[in-house]
Amino acid sequence: MSSISIKDIAAKARVSTATVSYVLNGTRNVKQQTRERVLQVIDEMNYKPNNAAQSLKRRRTNTIGVIAEDVTVFNVPEIIDGINDCADRLDMHILLTNLRLDKRIGRSFDNVDAYRHFADNAVSELLSKQVEGIIYIGVHPRDLTGLCDTLGKPIVYTYCYTQSDLSIQYDDEQAAYEAMEYLVNKGHSRIAIISGAMDSIPSRLRFNGFYKAVTEFELPFDPLLIKMGDWEAESGYRLTKELLSLAVPPTAILSMNDVMAVGILQAAREMGVTIPGALSVIGFDNREFSEYLTPRLTTMGLPLHEIGYKAMDALSRILQGEEPDVNSKPICKLIERNSVASP
Repeated sequence: MSSISIKDIAAKARVSTATVSYVLNGTRNVKQQTRERVLQVIDEMNYKPNNAAQSLKRRRTNTIGVIAEDVTVFNVPEIIDGINDCADRLDMHILLTNLRLDKRIGRSFDNVDAYRHFADNAVSELLSKQVEGIIYIGVHPRDLTGLCDTLGKPIVYTYCYTQSDLSIQYDDEQAAYEAMEYLVNKGHSRIAIISGAMDSIPSRLRFNGFYKAVTEFELPFDPLLIKMGDWEAESGYRLTKELLSLAVPPTAILSMNDVMAVGILQAAREMGVTIPGALSVIGFDNREFSEYLTPRLTTMGLPLHEIGYKAMDALSRILQGEEPDVNSKPICKLIERNSVASP
C-alpha cells in the first residue's frame, strides 16, 4: 500500500480530505476544475489507493447514526446541535434514535440489563440503514463499556465513558478546581461542598478538583463542610440547613449541580441568610433555569456543544483512516452572575 495518504493529497491540492475521497469514490459531485486539480496531484504523487478499502468506500452513505439516551434531558439537545454543526461542515447526515431512558427506567443507570435491549435495538436499526458509524449520547456520565455491539462499525461515546471505545468527555476535575479558585480569589476560605451521589464518576472527579484546590490553596480541611447529596434539590435544602447550623458555618458552598443549588437558596432564605451577602453559592451545569433564580446563579457551564462537535469530528477522522484528537478535553466555562461575593 502507498505511503502517500489522502491527507497528503488534500494538502497539496488545497482541498479537504472529504473532497479527495469524493473524487476517488465518485460519491459526490465535485466541480470539474477542483476534480482535475485533485486528479493531477494524485498522478504527480503516484498515489495508489488500497483496492479493498476503496471497494468499501464506494458503498459509503455519508450517514452517521446518533443514539440519544433521552432527548428530554438537559444535556442532550446541545450535544446533538454540536454533532449537527460538524456534520454540516463535513457534508454528512445523521439519523437520530431516542432511547427515552429517563421515562423508561428513571435514574436506574447502574442496572444496565434494564436498558441493554433498547440500545441493541437502536444499533440494529441504524446498522440496517447503512450508517457508517454511531455516536452514543449518555444522559449521565458513567462507564458503558460493552453496552453496544456495532459489528465492527466505529462508535464514539459522549457524556459517558468506555474502556474499549473512544469517548469524548469534558474535564470535571478541572471545572471543580476552577470553581474553587474563583471562590478563593473572592476571599473565601471556609468553603463547603455538596456532592452528587458518590457512586457517580462526575461526583468523584469534581470532589478531586475540590480537594486539589483545598490542598493547593492551603484551605482548612473540615470534614463537617463535606456533604453527600444525591443531585436532587431536596438534598441541597436539607444539607444546607445542616451546614448553616454549624458553630462556624461556611461562607461559600460549591454545589455539584444547579438543581441542588435551588435547595441551597431555599434553605438559606428560610434561615434568613442572605445570598451573596452572608453566603456565596456556585453551581454546576448552567441549567436553563439558573439565570432566573433569585439571585441569578453563578455556575460552571458545560461545553456540551463542543463535545458533540468533537465527537462527530473524531468519528469522521476514524472513517477517513486518521487519528482522532483525543488529547485535549473540552473545558467548562465559569458563568458569573449574582450569587457570589466576597465574604
